[in-house]
Amino acid sequence: MPHATSRYLAEGPRVGIRHFTHRDGAEFVARVRESKDLHHPWLFPPDSIEAYSAYAGRLIDDPAKAGFLVCEKDGPAGPGAIAGFININNIVGGAFQCGALGYGAFAHSAGRGLMREGLDLVVGHAFGPMRLHRLEINVQPGNTASIKLAKALGFRREGYSPDMLFIDGAWRDHERWALTVEMRAAG
Repeated sequence: MPHATSRYLAEGPRVGIRHFTHRDGAEFVARVRESKDLHHPWLFPPDSIEAYSAYAGRLIDDPAKAGFLVCEKDGPAGPGAIAGFININNIVGGAFQCGALGYGAFAHSAGRGLMREGLDLVVGHAFGPMRLHRLEINVQPGNTASIKLAKALGFRREGYSPDMLFIDGAWRDHERWALTVEMRAAG
């Protein structure tokens, strides 16, 4: 739980999560550019201020989306440095209460467990204040780091979707992973 004076929605031992702001553009774009090799061919976050502004605007303004920055509380890049990002897209209420997670680490934080901590915080926020019941992750089968992260947080593999998303010039197959409030409580 965040402290009354915290700038984070939730905090763990090493990271805090907060919403995207337009002021984050320069740092976010710099981190994306440093991380191109890490992200390719899996994801293509905005790598210009103009693209970031449009991207952040959608996450800020669209009620069917929620964007979170994973920030180091204290680390080699300095306190508050953006370590990665996690978005909940396609949020549907009513009887469904579900959203689809997408995420990416930045190169300076990869392999340090920061995204695991951050994703755990986002899942807790989604199942708590956001009142979602189910979260899904769609990941390309060769993206072993993302699959490892999903497994570590208790997501179960539910299926395989051929030609699901158009990424990097082609329709890509994806594995479907999901977690519900009940699964998290039992885990």
